[in-house]
Amino acid sequence: MTAILTPPATAVDAASRARRRDAWNLGAVVVVWSTSLFVAALWVSGGGVDALLGGGADALNGVGRLTGLVSSNLLLLQVLLMARVPLFERGFGRDGMTRMHRLTGFWSLALLLAHIALQTLGYAAAAGANPVAQLVEFVVDYPGMLLAAAATALLVLVAVTSMRRARRRLRYESWHLLHLYGYLGAGLALPHQLWVGADFTASALATGYWWGLWILTALAVIVYRVAVPLLRSRRHGLRVADVAPDGVDGVTVRMRGHGLDRLDARPGQFFVWRFLDGPGWTRGHPLSLSSAPTDTELRVSARFAGDGTARLAALQPGTPVLIEGPYGRMTGDGRRGRRLLMIGAGAGVAPLVSLLEGEQYLPGDATIITRDTTPEVALRSDALAALVRDRGVQHIALPGPRARSGAPWLPESHAQWDGAQALRHLAPDVQDHDVYVCGPPVWMDAVLRDLRRAGFPASRIHRESFAV
Repeated sequence: MTAILTPPATAVDAASRARRRDAWNLGAVVVVWSTSLFVAALWVSGGGVDALLGGGADALNGVGRLTGLVSSNLLLLQVLLMARVPLFERGFGRDGMTRMHRLTGFWSLALLLAHIALQTLGYAAAAGANPVAQLVEFVVDYPGMLLAAAATALLVLVAVTSMRRARRRLRYESWHLLHLYGYLGAGLALPHQLWVGADFTASALATGYWWGLWILTALAVIVYRVAVPLLRSRRHGLRVADVAPDGVDGVTVRMRGHGLDRLDARPGQFFVWRFLDGPGWTRGHPLSLSSAPTDTELRVSARFAGDGTARLAALQPGTPVLIEGPYGRMTGDGRRGRRLLMIGAGAGVAPLVSLLEGEQYLPGDATIITRDTTPEVALRSDALAALVRDRGVQHIALPGPRARSGAPWLPESHAQWDGAQALRHLAPDVQDHDVYVCGPPVWMDAVLRDLRRAGFPASRIHRESFAV
């Protein structure tokens, strides 16, 4: 059983991979901007500019129509990002998709609420009616508006529960279930748009665009979130081989299947895992590979952070596994230098271990810095010890509570250190290093700031936020 090893990229290989990645990124950007410009063109062709220049009720309604169009387009884009369409997955990567998902969600909801307010004020001004009475009339008398009101309530619920303060109070499993109501909210908004939205039905082109986009979005969800994972899981027959404790509050699950090399999974990537062990199996667990994949075996490691991850410890050998993925761009494909500097915290150490197992380097050319609250909670300690012993990896463990001054990614015991100087001391030849960073978002932001201060080129920094 041989791990899938990836040699350091040559200049030609790196340039070729960079061109492919840039091409995917360009394609994804073109799709986003072309749809946005198209809905703006629909608004202009529907007399939006004339209405705006007319002032009064016409201007309110004109701007209200524009906010509604852009909000609908962003909502569809957000659903496509949730569907993990390969174009966006490869074009933006996990971090980029996460940021875009949050950004489009915020603006879609903000513009939706603006659309409701502006249309209510515009119609009320035109009819000389009370705005509250006009809003009630919209909901009660206009076709599809009751469903639209329910859609708005669901989208507000999803947005509120996705705020960081609310997320910290919710179990991941509860948040994930609530987040799925975004699909229902998007679906409930459709009848209102197609029944009474003038910009949706004003021309055959507009009608065809919106129907086509909705159908394409629905198909993307069905294909990439349901059909492909089911077919892929059945083809490879992945089952739990064994479960072992990892640290005092973690677990490592080893799974076996056949033809896993055809998944084209790379060290550093992640899958969404569903273990068919009884009630609750539908909840997906986004976990990174914690060891280099082979043609017969995959391995993940996790901290106990909720009911879903705690259930991993009770898995029995032979449990069938459904998978979505592989996802993520924090792989050796982007590597350009000879040396490696890995910086990970908590569960973010696991994908870095898989990278160190899968990449090629000379003894002494790879360093990994790990951050944990205590040494006892560290994940993949045995694998790290093997890498130190067998491959000459330098492991620097920095346990302890986070520093309250100085560099916040360091422990309190090293609070007097300057983060950038520490990084330059560990990797003085910054131009020859590729840096891989994985951990909680706030912690990782502090690491990235110090990497930039230390002079590491942005093209040599590879990141993966250990958050969903």
